[in-house]
Amino acid sequence: MTIETLQEICYSLPGVTQDIKFDDHLCFNIGGKTFLFTHPDGVPPSASFKVLAEDFEEIIAKDGLEPQPYVARYKWVLAKDISSLNKKDWEHYIKQSYKLIAAKLPAKLKKELGL
Repeated sequence: MTIETLQEICYSLPGVTQDIKFDDHLCFNIGGKTFLFTHPDGVPPSASFKVLAEDFEEIIAKDGLEPQPYVARYKWVLAKDISSLNKKDWEHYIKQSYKLIAAKLPAKLKKELGL
């Protein structure tokens, strides 16, 4: 699994932008809100994403996944190594995180983005 593969998955979704936050984290956004944080220069590369509250405990019990420090209370999960998930799992979690973040956007912005 590579950061480029995660980037391809993100850009398959409508209205996605990317930027750099916290000096070296490549972040993917919808409507200015981040739905995937990646740390491409980390060894190994890592990424964080939001999950459904009811699935959080089950997901963090998987090998290679843990609560994201500081934002776990908002149900963010850290994949310490992006290779701990396969492409199918990444597609699922990225799309789910995207939908969770997009759902909280103002109605006017959702309409502008075609959501």
